[in-house]
Amino acid sequence: MTRLRRDWEPRFRRFVAEQPNADPGHGPIHLERVVATAIRLAAEEGARLDIVLPAAWLHDCVHIAKDSAERARASRLAADHALRFLEDAGYPPACLPEIRHAIEAHSYSAGIAPRTIEAKVVQDADRLDALGAIGLARCLAVGTALGRPLYQPDDPFCLVRDPDDRGASVDHFYSKLLKLAGTMQTAAGRREAGRRTAFLEAFLVELKSEIAP
Repeated sequence: MTRLRRDWEPRFRRFVAEQPNADPGHGPIHLERVVATAIRLAAEEGARLDIVLPAAWLHDCVHIAKDSAERARASRLAADHALRFLEDAGYPPACLPEIRHAIEAHSYSAGIAPRTIEAKVVQDADRLDALGAIGLARCLAVGTALGRPLYQPDDPFCLVRDPDDRGASVDHFYSKLLKLAGTMQTAAGRREAGRRTAFLEAFLVELKSEIAP
């Protein structure tokens, strides 16, 4: 373990554990997975761990419900909150602007283009967690928490209508999840996104076979 991880990860972990969070898809286990993925991507892409590690740990330190009109501001609010914590904790000041950018740019809703390899790594790591078996489980857990049905019986796979992920969990596949592979910023992220997207597509094929009349 590097000195950076030994000295700072326990502090990051404690800080995020103290933050209010009622979102079943963005809790501590999500953060652990995103951090692990970000570390792997950083090693493959040559990104600076002193930027990637705090940004990955702190990217969701402010939680705004997915169905809130304020959702697009969540990453900026998280960046503000994270920077206050890092400043108070004495994290190297020269790192803070790039950490802020990486946190702000991770969000799909915010639509901020990542301009550094560190921001690209954090964005890819977060989006990979929305794909594959974990992504499927998270999608269904969040949909259940928000009271959404699994699918719309009249057109489950959005063949003749636009997807509305506020109406059903399967719609979220078409409005976002199946598009994520095309947004990956790193070569390592693209490879893994392709594999995980294939899993989601296979699930939809199986679901169709089980609910078809």
